[in-house]
Amino acid sequence: MFGIGMGELLVVLVVALLLFGASRLPEIGKALGRAIREFKKAGKEIKSDFEETEDKKQEEPKEDKKN
Repeated sequence: MFGIGMGELLVVLVVALLLFGASRLPEIGKALGRAIREFKKAGKEIKSDFEETEDKKQEEPKEDKKN
């Protein structure tokens, strides 16, 4: 999991508990979850817009230019 072992994860959680307190951790977790969800949603939208643009480019007939 991200190259972090169980011991390191436990240390990070204890430090977070000491810094923010038990009452603030759920709020921070919710905010982080929302931020990650929005980031993923934006990434999917960008990907679908890009694919849509590529599909339109492929559908357009190419006009032969005659001199």
